[in-house]
Amino acid sequence: MKIVLVHPNYHSGGAEIAGTWPPSWAPYLAGHARSAGFDDITFIDAMTDDLDDEALALRLEALQPDLVGVTAITPSIYAAEAVLDTVRRVCPAAVTVLGGVHATFMFKQVLSEAPWIDVIVRGEGEEIFVALLRTVAEGRWPRDREQIKGIAYLDGDRIVATQAAATVKNLDAIDPDWAILDWSKYLYTPLGVRVAIPNMARGCPFTCSFCSQWKFWRDYRVRDPKRVADEIERLVNEHNVGFFILADEEPTINRKKFKEFCEELIARGLPDRVKWGINTRVTDIMRDKDLLPLYRRAGLVHVSLGTEAAAQLKLDQFNKETRVADNKEAIRLLREADIFTEAQFIVGLDNETAETLEETFQMAWDWQPDLANWSMYTPWPFTPLYQELRDKVEVFDFSKYNFVTPIMAPAAMTRGELLDGVMRNYRRFYSRKALFHYPWRGRGFRRRYLLGCLYAFLKAGFNRTFYDLGKAGYWGPQTKKSVDFHFDTSRQIAPAQMEDWDAAADRSARAAERRAAVRAQGKERAAERMMACGGGQQQMPESLALEVNGPSEP
Repeated sequence: MKIVLVHPNYHSGGAEIAGTWPPSWAPYLAGHARSAGFDDITFIDAMTDDLDDEALALRLEALQPDLVGVTAITPSIYAAEAVLDTVRRVCPAAVTVLGGVHATFMFKQVLSEAPWIDVIVRGEGEEIFVALLRTVAEGRWPRDREQIKGIAYLDGDRIVATQAAATVKNLDAIDPDWAILDWSKYLYTPLGVRVAIPNMARGCPFTCSFCSQWKFWRDYRVRDPKRVADEIERLVNEHNVGFFILADEEPTINRKKFKEFCEELIARGLPDRVKWGINTRVTDIMRDKDLLPLYRRAGLVHVSLGTEAAAQLKLDQFNKETRVADNKEAIRLLREADIFTEAQFIVGLDNETAETLEETFQMAWDWQPDLANWSMYTPWPFTPLYQELRDKVEVFDFSKYNFVTPIMAPAAMTRGELLDGVMRNYRRFYSRKALFHYPWRGRGFRRRYLLGCLYAFLKAGFNRTFYDLGKAGYWGPQTKKSVDFHFDTSRQIAPAQMEDWDAAADRSARAAERRAAVRAQGKERAAERMMACGGGQQQMPESLALEVNGPSEP
C-alpha cells in the first residue's frame, strides 16, 4: 500500500520569521504507521518547497498513491482542501484523508465546502490513522468505515461522525520517523542551525478561553523523560539538529518529569551540542525559580511566556488564571538565570484602543523581556471566547486566521489603524533593543543569540514577509488607511456547521442553567440548615453551638 503525506503550501508572516520549521506531524504519523507494518510512505513538504498546485500534481501523478493524508491548522485549511482536490484530479482511486485541529472541530464545515474529501480524522491522529490504513489495505473501505472510531465522512448528502476515539494512552509507543524529513531544509535563523520540534507531553489542564489545544488533546499525558532524551540524542547524532523547541503547550506542568528530562540531557552531555526553547506559563516559572539554573545548564536558552495581556481585565477574559504582576516577576527570574525571555501579547479584540496598545508597549518595556510579540487575536471558531464574540465576527475567510491579520474590527479603530499601532510597538521596542541592549548586554552566546534574533526580524522586514506586510500593502503610518487584507467575503459558515454550533450553544446554556439551579438549591439548603441550627432571631445555647460548630479559631 502506497501512502503519501503532504504538508500544504501556506505562508504567513508569523512564526516563519524565526526559521523554516519541520512539520512534526508527519514523522509522528509515519513512525506509528511503520510500526504497524506500513512501510511505503512518502512525505511531500509543499510549504517548505513552495510547490504550486501543478508542481504538486506532477509529484502525485508520478507516485500514484493508494492514500494521501494532509493536515491543516485553521489558516491552512483551504490549501489542504486544494491538495486533496488535486489528488482527486490526478489520482482518482486514492483515498483522501484530512486531519488536524481545524478539521477535528469543523468537520461539518470542511465536508460542506470540500465534499471530495473521503475521510476526516478527528483528534489525535496516530491510532485512528493506523485503523484507517488497515481498513483500506484489507479492502474493507468504504464498506466498514462506520466501524472506525474518530472519523467523519459524507454518506451521500449526510455528514456522519463515528464515536470519538480514545486518546493515545501510551505516548512512548509512538516512535517518530524523523528520517522522513529532508533536514537540510529546516534551519533556525537566529543560530543558523538545524531545528526540530519534538513532543514531550500532550494536553493542558488549563482552559484558556482563546485556545483550543486543551479541547483537542483532551487529557494531559507525559512521556518517559529518558525516552524523550533518547529522541533528542538521535536528532542530534543522526540529523545534526542544533536547536529544538518542545511542541508541548506547557512542558513544565509536571515539574518532576521536566526536571528528570533536564538531568538526563546533562548526563548525556547534550547541552554542549544542542540548545532548546519552550513555551510555558509564568506561574510555572515562579514555582520553579530554584530550578531555573538547572534548566539553563540543560541547554534551555529561550522561554516564550504566554503573558497575553498587560491588563488584568483581559487576563481574566482569557481565563489565564494569572496576574499582571506575575508576568514581570517571571521575566525577572528568567533573566537572572540567563535564559532569554519572549513576552507574548494578544491584541485586536473588539475593545482594543490606541491607549490599550500603548499600555502593552509600556508594560513590555517595563518588564524588559529580550523579545516581545504582539499577535492579533484570532477567533478560532471552536473556542469558548469565539462563542462569546460570535456576533462581532465579520470575517469567515479562515486563510486570514493567522495571528497577523486583524480579524476583529475594534469599535474605536479601523483594522489599518490597529495594524499600524502594532507596527509602531514593534518599531519602538526593537529599535531601542538594537541600539541600547543587544550589542552591549552580555557576551559570547548571549550576544550572538540576540543579534541572531534581530537579524531574523530584519530579514523578514526587508523581504516584506513580516506580519504579511507585503501582501497587505503596509509601508508605514502613511498607508494605514489604504491597507488591504484581501478578505474573501464569499466565505461563510456552512448551514450544517451553524446548526452544530447552535445545538452546542443550547446544550451549554442548559448546562449553565442546571449549574446555577444546583448552586441556588445548595445555598437554599445551607440557609435552611443554618435556621435549623439556630440561625433565626434566637441564639443557640453556647454548649450546643460548640457541639455543632466546634471551637472557634483563637
